[in-house]
Amino acid sequence: MKIGIIQQHNTGNVEDNRSRLAQKITALAQQGAELIVMQELHDALYFCQVEDVHNFNLATEIPGDVTAFYGSLAKGNQIVLVTSLFEKRATGLYHNTAVVFEKDGSIAGKYRKMHIPDDPAYYEKFYFTPGDIGFKPIDTSVGRLGVLVCWDQWYPEAARLMALQGAQLLIYPTAIGYESSDTPQEKKRQIEAWTTVQRGHAIANGLPVVTVNRCGHEVDPSGMTRGIQFWGSSFIAGQQGEILYQASQDQEEEKVFDLNMERTEVVRRWWPFLRDRRIDYYGNLNRRFIDD
Repeated sequence: MKIGIIQQHNTGNVEDNRSRLAQKITALAQQGAELIVMQELHDALYFCQVEDVHNFNLATEIPGDVTAFYGSLAKGNQIVLVTSLFEKRATGLYHNTAVVFEKDGSIAGKYRKMHIPDDPAYYEKFYFTPGDIGFKPIDTSVGRLGVLVCWDQWYPEAARLMALQGAQLLIYPTAIGYESSDTPQEKKRQIEAWTTVQRGHAIANGLPVVTVNRCGHEVDPSGMTRGIQFWGSSFIAGQQGEILYQASQDQEEEKVFDLNMERTEVVRRWWPFLRDRRIDYYGNLNRRFIDD
């Protein structure tokens, strides 16, 4: 499968961000991309650095004008498109939602982010209600996609549940970067941990992983911190966790990569992890913590 990824530095101009994304989508499609994946909340700045009720104005209804825009891009370029939108489900009820468009412009499915962080400069619990759709792959003309979002990437349970339902590819739209006070050593630990855990999901499930992050510096509107330096480094990992492609940390990049999906069959024959799981002893995974 030819997969296109778009790593972009966003501005506060939503229309400009969308226009640049549209140009890049078209260019990647012309290079043969069948599936294109974009970063988390790609239409705007990462507004979760502050808790501000005015930011709810950025949310969009699904379906609505914004999904019509991206649906027309998918149809016009005959691609499957993975987007990441701020969903207004109802007044006072919002989600961080990935929407997948089919080649005919229709919505193939959506995934509402399940794990919601609440850390300094990542105040997502203020904006997003945890997802209620569950971990369900989305069927498309290019395959069954296990679409998750950013903070979900730290949880092996999410990747496993997608794999157990036949996902053929794990996809993570992402917005993650360095905190301004982190030392160089801490920055190195963080980005290596981020890459390693997702490579682990690839290995444990025998599936490719596609992760698309934003890049560039975004100012903290409150002035309480020096903002976030998003670390880019979008990557594609193979079924054994091998890095097949990785973008730079600080530059915008668009790339088409030809991924061998058939390798899953070979790797899972060598490493039959799903066969050897002791599902009769995993009941405690449903507990928050084992105190006894």
